[in-house]
Amino acid sequence: MMRLCLWISSFVLSLLFTFALPRALVDGEGRSDSGVSSIITEQLFEEMLKHRDHSGCKGGFYTYEAFLKAAKSFDGFGTTGDLDTRKRELAAFFGQTSHETTGGWDDAPDTRYAWGYCFIEEIGGGDYCVPSNDYPCVSGKQYYGRGPIQISYNYNYGQAGDALKYDLLSDPDKVAKDPVMAFRTAIWFWMTPQSPKPSCHDVMTGQWMPSSTDAAANRLPGYGVTTNIINGGVECGQGEVETVRHRIGFYERDCDLLGVSMGENLDCHNQRPFNWDSIIISLA
Repeated sequence: MMRLCLWISSFVLSLLFTFALPRALVDGEGRSDSGVSSIITEQLFEEMLKHRDHSGCKGGFYTYEAFLKAAKSFDGFGTTGDLDTRKRELAAFFGQTSHETTGGWDDAPDTRYAWGYCFIEEIGGGDYCVPSNDYPCVSGKQYYGRGPIQISYNYNYGQAGDALKYDLLSDPDKVAKDPVMAFRTAIWFWMTPQSPKPSCHDVMTGQWMPSSTDAAANRLPGYGVTTNIINGGVECGQGEVETVRHRIGFYERDCDLLGVSMGENLDCHNQRPFNWDSIIISLA
């Protein structure tokens, strides 16, 4: 997630990922999953992520039980709207996170799109530390991608930790060691609006209405905007990009398994990234 090109300044990075507190975070202890398990059954979970325990993957980490426990912490996740809307949101969540953690390749068994959730940590990740007064890096800690959404950078670990009531700045490895925390960081990112970005949740549940600025930038409701939110500075507005095609491939497979249509505006080929003007200024 959010592995933006190193030429973007730390100032722009802080703009790109300034999060609001997640309005949907609730106490998950003793709480029903409010229907998520009726859509993502254990059998379906195993089929969606059927090769995650392959010998070449980091097997045994991403469990169905951990996913459900994490889902209970966020009111509205996978439970907003009619049945098709709920299915489509969950397909989008697993589509994006499967791409972030994929171990697939072109001629992989069952296609590359059955190989999500293979990896826990970013391969060859660096420190991912940028100056931040609010979330300074802790000496000796690295903030490379971890978990389903591959949360990256110190300020993201810091803000996620604030929301989840755990000091992830001091213990970023918690995301790679605790599967519930791993899923919680991913769902936290999914549910939390950014400025000027909406949340992926609002996009996929039809609660986001594009502004005139969004419309002029071809940012229209659909799966493509979630790609823009997650990694638009690298993948969007550049014509056809292979990684965008792969994100759509995962989403398509999950929609097929859930028996729901994919909706419109699947790619971000012609979408301008959010905060594009700030990126241009930083490069001038």
